[in-house]
Amino acid sequence: MITVNCREVPSIKSPLAIYTSDKVGAVPALKLHEFVLSPIEDEEIDATNVITAIKMFLASIGRERHFAVIQKNMVVTVVSLDGYKLESFPHGRSDQFFSCIHCGHVTQFETVHNNHMKIHYL
Repeated sequence: MITVNCREVPSIKSPLAIYTSDKVGAVPALKLHEFVLSPIEDEEIDATNVITAIKMFLASIGRERHFAVIQKNMVVTVVSLDGYKLESFPHGRSDQFFSCIHCGHVTQFETVHNNHMKIHYL
């Protein structure tokens, strides 16, 4: 398991968790100021892949020069280099994601999530 500390970038925590988990093949679990990436199988998650995915996400929203991604043990932290505050996610609201507790499927739409959940109970 790898923990990603998002205390300095709370507005992008959810989309960052989804993007990073897709890139490294892990299941994200959101917490208050961080998210945890758990491996899907018994293999370990490579922290360098997590760091690369986070940097790619920051580059995709045009904020890579304002933040550094630092690893200490199994904790990866996104820190501001110049005191830059990321007030809002550039692509809309970031707190409306629904995740399947059975398989980790993530969607932004509640109806899609509800329909997806039904397949686990057939």
